[in-house]
Amino acid sequence: MNGVGEYLKAQRETHLGQLEELLSIPSISTDPERAKDVQRAAEWLARRLRQAGCTTAEIHPTARHPVVYGEWLGAPGAPTVLIYGHYDVQPVDPVELWSSPPFEPTVRAGKIFARGASDDKGQFIAHVNALEGHLHSGGGACPVNLKFVIEGEEEIGSPNLGAYLRKNRTRLACDVVVVSDTAMFAKGQPSICYGLRGLAYLEVHVRGTSRDLHSGCFGGAVVNPANALARMLTALKDDRGRVRVPGFYDKVVRLSAAERKAFRALPHSDQRFMKQIGAPRLHGEPGFSTLERLWARPTLDINGIWSGFTGAGAKTVIPAEARAKVSMRLVPEQKPDEIAAKVTRFLEKVAPPAVEVAVETLHGAEAWTTPIDGAGLRAAGLALRRAFGKQAVFVREGGSIPVVASFEKILRVPVVLMGFGLNDDNLHAPNEKFDLDNFYGGIRAAAYLMEELAAAGNGQATRRASRSRP
Repeated sequence: MNGVGEYLKAQRETHLGQLEELLSIPSISTDPERAKDVQRAAEWLARRLRQAGCTTAEIHPTARHPVVYGEWLGAPGAPTVLIYGHYDVQPVDPVELWSSPPFEPTVRAGKIFARGASDDKGQFIAHVNALEGHLHSGGGACPVNLKFVIEGEEEIGSPNLGAYLRKNRTRLACDVVVVSDTAMFAKGQPSICYGLRGLAYLEVHVRGTSRDLHSGCFGGAVVNPANALARMLTALKDDRGRVRVPGFYDKVVRLSAAERKAFRALPHSDQRFMKQIGAPRLHGEPGFSTLERLWARPTLDINGIWSGFTGAGAKTVIPAEARAKVSMRLVPEQKPDEIAAKVTRFLEKVAPPAVEVAVETLHGAEAWTTPIDGAGLRAAGLALRRAFGKQAVFVREGGSIPVVASFEKILRVPVVLMGFGLNDDNLHAPNEKFDLDNFYGGIRAAAYLMEELAAAGNGQATRRASRSRP
């Protein structure tokens, strides 16, 4: 069979079946009871890397969940590409809202539904399939050298990956890192992400008494921690959506006029966006468009809040404590530890004196941007056009991928974000899905990216050689 594209087309059902196998493993990294399942997913992946053609496929333990490493280095003189992904997934609650069991992959209307389908199992596996495609078609070789680093802790903030990268810096040496864990702007519109927001994530504990109290016997004599926490959280933002924490916006880098113009040129519709998410209207920081607020402005949101009695019926109780999880999405120059400290001080200041407040930092990530004229991004644009038949657009992403900044700092190489998901894939929510056209197109794009990066690398080598001639 001639050509990697033909081979990949013939292997569609096989690759879908393999994805279904991986999606069936409940590799929820945050749940200690799923640790064995996370390990099982790592073992499955190591086998798949070997099956695809990697000459090395290893499972490297960390303090919690392992990193899977693979390599194929059979292209001397060609660029070396490091592929990053994560095989861990988010919890599935509330499970009753799923239309089909979250770890029983189900294909409906051209989409595969399962936890991890789009985030990130269905995306990173595209590069594994692409390697197989090159090795089993044409001349039986891949145009670039490949290294794979697939972790099991991304959904809990990648706490051990930085140490892994530093320890293995020499072994992981490469020319570019490629990450497929982002979304296309719309179905049929390939996209290259050049910016990510950062993250600071806190858990707030408010305690009033040593035990729950009868609200009739003690109401009016003590501060209710649930009331106190509600007032504290309300104080964080004004009615317009601006964060009231002193210094929160001090280091925010504003968008350039060119970027704002580029955002306006994208085929975005607020009405379509509202329909997609089921919102009666949009709300956010004044003076900015929806895309600007999503991609390039910082946020503060309550992700969870609980206290007291929440069961059916009535129980008149003053709870002893109340808790909330609060996250801040950050933009370039905002440092997670600095923002976490500012928010902590503010919450302590606005808390009533009759309660005890403790704020725990759970994890964070730095914001990231990269120039859009780099060789890696140009190669990605060519690959996406070949795979999807349309020119790629440049976008930012409102979410965070903690390891991207780490790769640039530790390995000192550029990072290319070339994702195949969609914004309505229900990431972190019930009924997560992955469009099968994007799955197959992503595999093609991954294979073509290897060819385009090889061509770019050869061109650079030729130019360097010509400049060095006497």
